[in-house]
Amino acid sequence: MIALQLRKTVHLANQRLADTGLVMGTFGNVSAVDRALGLFVIKPSGVRYQDLTPDQMVPVSLATGLPVEGQLRPSSDTPTQIRTTGSTKVVTNTG
Repeated sequence: MIALQLRKTVHLANQRLADTGLVMGTFGNVSAVDRALGLFVIKPSGVRYQDLTPDQMVPVSLATGLPVEGQLRPSSDTPTQIRTTGSTKVVTNTG
């Protein structure tokens, strides 16, 4: 599995985001980037926070914007988050 530790980190961050009450339903997400691997990991589209698992987090190529592993679609915020990764490591979007 690609970027397992990053998937775990993104999963935990998304769980914490849901606990804040800043997001509702499936809207909003946290992603994190690994520049050495050339990808970032983001919450899948349409999956409820309480149903998320680390292996459902979607690794996405920074170069192409396409998922590199898994069956789930990345968040619809993926194009925006690719552009905002810049020099940051983690991006949060509360929808």
